[in-house]
This record gives sequence, C-alpha cells and structure tokens, in this order.
Amino acid sequence: MNSPRPVTAAGADGLDAIRKNPAGAVLGFDFDGTLAPIVDDPASARAHPGAAPALARLAPLVGALVVITGRPAAVAVEYGGFEGIDGLVVLGQYGLERWESGVLTEPEPPPGVAEARAKLPGVLAAAGAPPETFVEDKGQALAVHTRRCAEPEVALERLRSIMAALAERTGLTVEPGRLVLELRPHGMDKGKALRSFIDDRGARPSAVLFAGDDLGDLAAFDAVESLRAQRVPGVLVCSGSTEVTALAERADVVVDGPAGVVGLLDGLAGSLS
Repeated sequence: MNSPRPVTAAGADGLDAIRKNPAGAVLGFDFDGTLAPIVDDPASARAHPGAAPALARLAPLVGALVVITGRPAAVAVEYGGFEGIDGLVVLGQYGLERWESGVLTEPEPPPGVAEARAKLPGVLAAAGAPPETFVEDKGQALAVHTRRCAEPEVALERLRSIMAALAERTGLTVEPGRLVLELRPHGMDKGKALRSFIDDRGARPSAVLFAGDDLGDLAAFDAVESLRAQRVPGVLVCSGSTEVTALAERADVVVDGPAGVVGLLDGLAGSLS
C-alpha cells in the first residue's frame, strides 16, 4: 500500500528523510482519534484492529516509536493491544508516565488534582451540567465529557468558564478537546513530552513524524515545527475529522481517521522493508 502523498514540500522532505535513514527516525502518535476511533464512552475505546500490527511491523525498522496520550499509559497499552511490541514506548498523562518493555514509571499526582476531584461534582451541579455529562478520572487529570449530551457543544460551552475558575483555584490548567474539557497540571503537554523523549535518546533524529487529531496535539505539531527550524526534517499528520479542523490546516498529510493512519503506517512499513 502506498502512503498518502504530503501536500507540502516540508512534509515530502520529512518522509524522504525517514525512508533514507529510518534507523534514526522518531515516529510519534496520539492515541484517541488517531490510533483508536473516538467513541461515546472512553472506557470502550480500542485501537483500530490494524494499529498494533502496523506498529509492530514498523518498530524494528525505525529508531523509535512513541505513543503520547492524555490517558494513563497502562490504559493506552491495554486498549491499544500494545503489550509485546518491542521498541514501542507509551507516554501517558501527557508525558508524566512512561511504559516501556512492560515496565511502568509514574509519579504521585499533584495535590491540585485531588482537590479538583473533590470539588468537581458540586461545580458541575452548580453549572447546570446535563445529566449525560460524565467525568473520566485519569489519576493525574480529570476529563469532563459532553459527547453523550443531547446538545454536546452547548453543554461544553456552558462549562468552559466554571471549569476555568476551578482550574485557577486548584492550580491546574484546562485542556480543551473534542467535546471534552480536561483539568491537568501545568507544564504537561504533548510537545514537551515529544521533545523530552527525543532529548533523552541523546542522538539527533534523522527525521520526526507526529500524527494527531485534536487540539492537544497542536503542541506536538509545534515541537516538530521547532525541530524543522533546527534542520531536522519533520512530518505533520492529521487524522481528519469534522469535529476539529485546526490540525488539518497545519498538516503535511491528512488521512481519514484511524483507518487512514493505519494505512499510512502500513504503506511506510512496506516502503522501508
């Protein structure tokens, strides 16, 4: 299968660099919406059936594969079927947690998360949140979803200001996403996680690719752009959707959701092997 053709010269250069020196390349991926379809209940999310096999094919061919997600790392590994993929690293909670070779490293949650957890039910009630609103407790962060509501966008807008006030009181920050508002500690984002991962490897990468679908992935896009400015070829991939268009506007390659991402991975693995 052929990989989709980049629409930018920078993206074409990035893919060429991966093909010329795959052993030096770093390939990064978001999980929900990129490797796994978005679903109403986050607990029922599972990776596209072709995702784990495609990653397993790529792992021995490239320098590094990393999944960067807001989910707990262990959950992403379970829902993705990633256990046993040698060479794959999963950075959970925007980089606070690291899973590699079956070993999970995680810090203690900051105190503001516990305070927000205790106050959130009262805050949602005071805001008149619809009963279909639900909270996903990620341990290091709390995500409020409105996807199940009759008018999900209206419900989300109703919650924005009060969630921002709660974040300020508890020393957290609000990360908006696809029909979700997430309370998480400051200093956590996918761009910093990607740069730290690359820096920890010690070697300058031959190229960097990152694929995402949501607003939280823009920080990783920024990191790739920053590396481009340092003459490291890069590829920005958008797992396209009708809910978020900001990434498609910046991407070198736009594919049709997780199935399109899997197609891109299969095509890349085929060209490298």
